[in-house]
Amino acid sequence: MYRDGDVDLELIRARRIGIIGYGAQGRAHALNLRDSGCQVHVGARPDGAGARRAAEDGFDVDTVANAAAWSDLISVLLPDQVHRQIVAEEIGPQLATGDLLLFAHGFSVHFGQVVPPDGVDVALVAPVGPGTTLRRLYVEDSGIPAVLAVHTDASGRAFDVGLAYAGALGCARVGILPTTFAEETETDLFGEQAVICGGVSALIRAGFDTLVANGYQPELAYFECLHQMKLIVDLIHEGGLAYMHSLISDTAAFGDFSSGPRVMDDHARAAMQGVLDDIRNGSFARAWIEEAELGAPNLRRAREAEHGEFIETVGSKLRSMMRR
Repeated sequence: MYRDGDVDLELIRARRIGIIGYGAQGRAHALNLRDSGCQVHVGARPDGAGARRAAEDGFDVDTVANAAAWSDLISVLLPDQVHRQIVAEEIGPQLATGDLLLFAHGFSVHFGQVVPPDGVDVALVAPVGPGTTLRRLYVEDSGIPAVLAVHTDASGRAFDVGLAYAGALGCARVGILPTTFAEETETDLFGEQAVICGGVSALIRAGFDTLVANGYQPELAYFECLHQMKLIVDLIHEGGLAYMHSLISDTAAFGDFSSGPRVMDDHARAAMQGVLDDIRNGSFARAWIEEAELGAPNLRRAREAEHGEFIETVGSKLRSMMRR
């Protein structure tokens, strides 16, 4: 782990940084970098909400191409599925020898969607958390961890500059972990799909449906299988699994140790391995790239269908009552 004492912020203060995209991550990066004494311009669609908000935040805002031309460090903070087109058409023609092309996720480089020209450094700095948290903790003189990887080190300084970029985000206050594009991409996709998004969502739905199908009140099923999830995850986040187990009831802990393996059995572990295999062999990437190129119709239908699920109807009613 690299900390504040390992970072030379003058390396990043000497660069002209173009933040491409001004969503939650882009805004947090831009604000934290500026507050750390860096030169920052924002590249965004001139008629987009991001461009308007960046201007309101006091940044010089230009087209992606013009911001990239001004910069010698271009930080691409756009959705993965648009990287190929944006880099090829708007950023790539502006790149010069010695520039650093930076990403917050390795997907597009690792799976060959972006092929940078020779002579350009390519790295990633991925804060381990959402942009809103990155900004909030920076202001509170804290931070969140980040991972750092170098794909191409044409200048011989890519790692040090990337380390300084992560430090300027506030991540060195906590820790910066070196990795590779492959490791960051594959573990990030696996965590999303098998655990923190796909796994948790499927587990919550299955638990809710099991209780309702057996005649229990849907409101109580919602409380037990979804509402309390945050309370338990907060304990895990604060101190780890053993800490959580020390604070829940003995009955709950005994049920955890005795019944958890029945749910997360060999079949579930084999399914997890299958998810990881599809990520590592590129099957998931090919499916997602094809889906995105078609306008993401399956993703759109899944999101629309989710709003009509019974658990969503019950949850919406209960949440409105609890907000009063």
